[in-house]
Amino acid sequence: MKHVSILVPKGNAILSNVIGTFKVLLATNQFLKQTGAREDDFFEVHLVGLKKDLSLYHGLFSIHCDSTIDDIKKTDLILIPALRPDKLNEDLDQNQDFVPWILEQRNKHQAEVASMCMGAFVLARTGLVDGKQCATHWAGMDLFKKMYPQVNLVSNKVVTDEDGIYTSGGAFSFLNLMLHLIEKYCGRGPAIYISKFFEIDFDRENQNQFAIFQAQKDHEDEAIRQAQKYIEGNVAEKISVENLAKKHAISRRNFVRRFKKATQNTPLEYIQRVKMEWAKRSFESTQHNVNEVMYQVGYTDQKAFRTIFKKYVGLSPVAYKNKYNRNFSDFRSPTAW
Repeated sequence: MKHVSILVPKGNAILSNVIGTFKVLLATNQFLKQTGAREDDFFEVHLVGLKKDLSLYHGLFSIHCDSTIDDIKKTDLILIPALRPDKLNEDLDQNQDFVPWILEQRNKHQAEVASMCMGAFVLARTGLVDGKQCATHWAGMDLFKKMYPQVNLVSNKVVTDEDGIYTSGGAFSFLNLMLHLIEKYCGRGPAIYISKFFEIDFDRENQNQFAIFQAQKDHEDEAIRQAQKYIEGNVAEKISVENLAKKHAISRRNFVRRFKKATQNTPLEYIQRVKMEWAKRSFESTQHNVNEVMYQVGYTDQKAFRTIFKKYVGLSPVAYKNKYNRNFSDFRSPTAW
């Protein structure tokens, strides 16, 4: 039997992460017993909070934890749900007491730890992902890089697995994390069953196709901000880092350093990401073919365009257009979490 502690943070915790993981683990127990693989539950699941009764989403939902961290002396797996970004720093502070408990369980009992979406911010506070790969929601990546530069944040992966520390990408990617854990603990068969029962895509590895590039302008470097605006306003042009630096009377080396510090991207990465985001929106909303879109974003080499597009998006231009062009929606200002 594996003792699982699903944490229930105070404040703006994502309730679906708590309920979803709970349901998946219980369904796995049921499957293992129905198939005769076990007579008892494999997962002993507990909802663990800093206090037992909590209200979420401004009092719209209430949740009762069966345990607090003081009640759990030993656990095998800790699952950290996401926090909404609304009041992230405030929520991190009011859930700080989870951090020493997680570390105690890890150091004393070799507990494994998994974070979901922006639960990675809580995990990072423990130091357990310092120097390790870590995934989180694409919308929180720039902030995560600023807060935890010692962590190897990966933008593309849906699930990471390193030394008993697991993380997952944004929103409902936690379901792919649960499939990964079920396969690891119980085998491929139960994981496939859970995939089919809950209709979760199996072996989804890349989350780049879902990311919307949000230009990081929350900084004090006015020259870099103007360079960003120039890049975004001249998508069809071939923009060189050298010319950008000259335009703002900054040496190339200093320009690159300041740009990376301000935006968390090198100038070249920023140029490419802006162009690929524009190309994505064109594929989503127009009937332009790949060559037409390629020229519109300043590329003339088909191979280079396809390579860079797939690098940032995870799909080829044709595959992306086929997947997202059925109707047009504007998701550039996401507000729902």
